[in-house]
Amino acid sequence: MKKMLLLVFSAVLLSATAFAYKGASVYVPVYSHIYTGDKEKPFLLAATVSIRNTDMKNRITLLSADYYGSDGKLISKYVDKAIVLNPLSSVRFVVKESDTAGGSGASFIVRWKSTADVTDPVIESVMIGAKTQQGISFTSRGVILSRD
Repeated sequence: MKKMLLLVFSAVLLSATAFAYKGASVYVPVYSHIYTGDKEKPFLLAATVSIRNTDMKNRITLLSADYYGSDGKLISKYVDKAIVLNPLSSVRFVVKESDTAGGSGASFIVRWKSTADVTDPVIESVMIGAKTQQGISFTSRGVILSRD
């Protein structure tokens, strides 16, 4: 029985640490507009990219948040110098509704690191738009491209 408990305890410890990392590059879908109607009329959207440090004890450092258009070309860099996020803190970047450069297939590539193993931050985008009596909002979650 003691061996079984030890094995279960070891498996629990391994699974608890299996999700701790020291950095990553993350792809985040962002839509500066979507299309409506049969004529595919663009519906402009404001987008907020939110980066949330989910670790309760350690800081993470945001290295970059680069905005790319539908054609894959870099539009702008939102981080000039590294940003330190304390435990459970967050930062956000806004792409204005009037900024249509990204198109319907825009994205951010976000890079972060830490000196300690930390839980992955939550990185997502929130899009919202409204005109006359119609409004729309939705979110997209970031996808890890690589571990650093």
